[in-house]
Amino acid sequence: MRGIIDTTVLQLLERIASALEHLGKPQTAALGLEEDVHAYIWHADPGHLEAVRQVNRIPLGLLVGIDQIRDILLDNTKRFATGLPANNTLLWGARGTGKSSLIKAVHAQINACQSPSSQPPLILIEIHREDISSLPELMTRLRDKSHRFIIFCDDLSFSPEDSSYKSLKAVLEGGIEGRPANVVFYATSNRRHLMPRDMMENERSTAINPAEAVEEKVSLSDRFGLWLGFHNCSQNDYLAMVTAYVEHFGLQAKPEDVRAAALEWAATRGARSGRVAWQFIQDLAGRLGQRLNGTQNTHS
Repeated sequence: MRGIIDTTVLQLLERIASALEHLGKPQTAALGLEEDVHAYIWHADPGHLEAVRQVNRIPLGLLVGIDQIRDILLDNTKRFATGLPANNTLLWGARGTGKSSLIKAVHAQINACQSPSSQPPLILIEIHREDISSLPELMTRLRDKSHRFIIFCDDLSFSPEDSSYKSLKAVLEGGIEGRPANVVFYATSNRRHLMPRDMMENERSTAINPAEAVEEKVSLSDRFGLWLGFHNCSQNDYLAMVTAYVEHFGLQAKPEDVRAAALEWAATRGARSGRVAWQFIQDLAGRLGQRLNGTQNTHS
């Protein structure tokens, strides 16, 4: 009799434990995609997509001075959008040179050119640097979707105490499942190898095998099939950017006045870049009393 009671109690305890375990597991919500929304932000906790109905971007034609890089990324993205093989891409280099702007502009260009009836639109998902450890979960949940996705991380880099780069390496190429066929990963960084030089030098000086330690760090950037380098632009490229903005927004100012003011603006900031050119255009439009709305402007 005692044995029967003990068995019954044991079975009851097992059912209770199973129920508690089930309740303790986080419930994974479906990643719903909204109609006519082509961009999202991934939030790791809880794991869901936030729709972005108005993306902060500029037309591809306004990104001047980076023609070769633009064409390479556009071609890679076109192939991916049509179901052909494409590479993960690292856009690295000087700050303010148009790395993230290029990704967003290429995404818009692809969707503008493809027929909605032939295939679903290309979806852009931004993942924040602090959520990069949740990238495996996001890729897994996108794997069975009919859409194709660009996962985009802006200003990706790793500090000496951060080990999440190891999981990123596995997800991009080395994991048992591999990268989903309908997902490609684009990242921007100021660092070619995504880690500060002193971090790699420290590994070299403290490791038993310095060469292997540095190789471990550098191999992360090797997971990107494309490396696109951005550098500080020349004066001619900078002025070409300013001129393109002036013409696009229809700013009413004499070319010689714009040139002189643009050069002075760059000199006061000690740099020439797409970001500096855009900041100058915002200042110029404000002083002229004109709005930047993407169409011909009139005096307010």
